[in-house]
Amino acid sequence: MAGFDLIIFDCDGVLVDSEIICSRVESELLTEAGYPISAEEHSERFAGMTWRNTLLTVEKEADIPFSASLIDKVEKILDARLPKEIEAIEGVQAVLEKLTLPFCVCSNSTSHRLDMMLSAVKLKPLFKGHIYSARDLGEDRVKPKPDIFLHGAKQMGAKPARALVVEDSVHGVEAARAAGMRVVGFTGGSHTYPSHADRLTDAGAETVISRMSMLPGVIAALAEWSEDAVA
Repeated sequence: MAGFDLIIFDCDGVLVDSEIICSRVESELLTEAGYPISAEEHSERFAGMTWRNTLLTVEKEADIPFSASLIDKVEKILDARLPKEIEAIEGVQAVLEKLTLPFCVCSNSTSHRLDMMLSAVKLKPLFKGHIYSARDLGEDRVKPKPDIFLHGAKQMGAKPARALVVEDSVHGVEAARAAGMRVVGFTGGSHTYPSHADRLTDAGAETVISRMSMLPGVIAALAEWSEDAVA
């Protein structure tokens, strides 16, 4: 049976335009530590990953041992900058206010960070407490593992196959697909890059939108099609 019972939103880069800020901060710290990388390159490679997993990936790739203090350093910098610089993705509040289906947030960001960001852009009340952090499940259960999406669906009383995820990162799309969910890719954040839409499609997104105002129409269109029919 076609249709959806739940819409799941990633947060960074989907609800709030935070990924570009994170990429600038993390790319600067990586460059200072001996791994030169621009914010644009960082967005393309590491958007959607936790800072810890980004460091582990770079350590393996470049054989550069990083100080454990780098993890705390980036958190302190972002905690200072995000409340001042963060903005909601254009059009997202209007879409959330018009959605008739249940919806929630499933993110790799910490609960503290989610609360701060969504409160800063006045989106938090719209989710009525349905805001879930993969970090609360464990550092080893973050995207691209499917755990947070499965957890969100369970909390909302929805079957994974009846959930539609909105994601801006390859890692997030892979996690949603591993959870057995359908995915809409989103490229409307400031961190988008030329091959962004293609990479999201290759990872398993059924379609990609560049403006949040397009989402209601896409939900309606996808609800009319079973995945088997479009595969």
